[in-house]
Amino acid sequence: MVRVALAQIDATVGDLAGNAARIVDAARQAHRLGARVMIAPELALSGYPPEDLLLRPAFMQACERQLAQLASELAAWPELTVVVGHPAQASGVPALRSKSIALPERFNAASVLQAGRVQATYCKRELPNYQVFDERRYFVSGRDAHLQPVVFEAGGLRFGVLICEDAWFDEPALSARRSGADVLCVLNASPFHLGKAEEREQRMAQRAQAVGCPLLYAHLVGGQDEVVFDGASFAVDASGVTCARGHSFAPGLVMADVGADGSVRGECGALPSMEEQAWRALVTGVHGYVNKNGFPGVIIGLSGGIDSALVLAIAVDALGAQRVRTVMMPSPYTADISWIDAREMARGLGVRYDEIAIAPMFDAFRGSLAAEFRGLPEDATEENIQARIRGTLLMALSNKHGSIVLTTGNKSEMATGYCTLYGDMAGGFAVIKDVAKTLVYRLARWRNAQPGTRADGSVGPVIPERIITRAPSAELRPNQTDQDSLPPYEVLDAILQRYMEEDQSIEQIVQAGFAAADVERVTRLIKLNEYKRRQAPIGIRITHRAFGRDWRYPITSKFRA
Repeated sequence: MVRVALAQIDATVGDLAGNAARIVDAARQAHRLGARVMIAPELALSGYPPEDLLLRPAFMQACERQLAQLASELAAWPELTVVVGHPAQASGVPALRSKSIALPERFNAASVLQAGRVQATYCKRELPNYQVFDERRYFVSGRDAHLQPVVFEAGGLRFGVLICEDAWFDEPALSARRSGADVLCVLNASPFHLGKAEEREQRMAQRAQAVGCPLLYAHLVGGQDEVVFDGASFAVDASGVTCARGHSFAPGLVMADVGADGSVRGECGALPSMEEQAWRALVTGVHGYVNKNGFPGVIIGLSGGIDSALVLAIAVDALGAQRVRTVMMPSPYTADISWIDAREMARGLGVRYDEIAIAPMFDAFRGSLAAEFRGLPEDATEENIQARIRGTLLMALSNKHGSIVLTTGNKSEMATGYCTLYGDMAGGFAVIKDVAKTLVYRLARWRNAQPGTRADGSVGPVIPERIITRAPSAELRPNQTDQDSLPPYEVLDAILQRYMEEDQSIEQIVQAGFAAADVERVTRLIKLNEYKRRQAPIGIRITHRAFGRDWRYPITSKFRA
């Protein structure tokens, strides 16, 4: 048996020295645990995705220097072979140095580091260009450069190297197998979305069965801007059975013992439930964005409603209560129960809570605009003024104290435009931007069901029950509720999923049983509000299609279908 360590590393894009240090720390631990091979994730050295940093010669040169230094540091454990993902220029790929090739070409690469040197470099063959992926903008395929598979020996077994998308296709794995690989090592940076972990394991099991050898899957972990990586590295044996699995959303090592007969031994933890996956993805996203960008804390406009309550609970889980501040900004239409529930939740979580009444500012705006508005009825204009006063106050506190404002709008609101530019959309990070309203409620109930104590030491729900059960309202006019002008959220979210996430046409959705008027209304709102979404802060992606990197629709468009 050969012991292999799958390193779940939380890399930060551009932190080359820090990422290298994380790889060295993982190698030290892997060696101590008896590993002969350690596999680090895809682009672990640079962080993923580096985007247009890859177009800067200085960045590519720095990656090459850091790789050489990393190889030198890993020489402290000569019996340990480390495979690490990194971007490479053609000049940095050993197999290309003697070939005539147009320069500069870049590759998504993985190098085999042994005895203080780069022994071989594999270049990714299948470059994804869908959803959040844009790899053909930056990289050349190893196939197009006529590079051969990379297979190395350790402990009497031969390991073939693949990178992420390669393992979803037949040819790269079969090529490695034909080149003598007994085991497939797959380096991955696969952005999380709900259901992705199960899909990965199923596809990798099929790949292992197809080539007749074990497959080891080392995966990145942590938050990077709007994408989240969930770890959960795993190993399957030659028959496709998952025999080892690491923790989700946590750095660490996953140990697997691989036999010459295609067997694999290791510890196999359970995958979290769908709600737990979503929660931990959101917590990981907030933790990564706030900490990696150096913010001292966060500010949340607390309304007494379900969305801001959910964002508050996520922020406290991600950062701790001491780094979270809440501000309640009541208007003349704020219900007493909103004050009571907001205060109760803030007190229960032990976060700072302040109140700033906006009525005097609202009255001042209306007074200044009275002549312009004379004879005209009140409408969304006055509602938006309230939201923009709140946005201005939050951003002023952010500017003065340095904490970032977390916005509280959900995916259903983003889709239909039920949010105010420069108002409730004002902020630096949109935590639940990809969480539909129906999922908001599911997550609130899931979090309340988890064990834990409140700030006063008592045991109880994090989110007060009334916040979950009362009718949702922006409280921008008397007796307002969201359903005054929207279909029920169960209907809205189902239409949104079919139209936006699954690309179904209006006709298909109507044929599925939805009222034509509801479908026309929701899809019209989605199209009309593209201009708002373009100006929204980035947010955490947890579905296979979010309003972000994988939604690129024109603002000006006459297409209606």
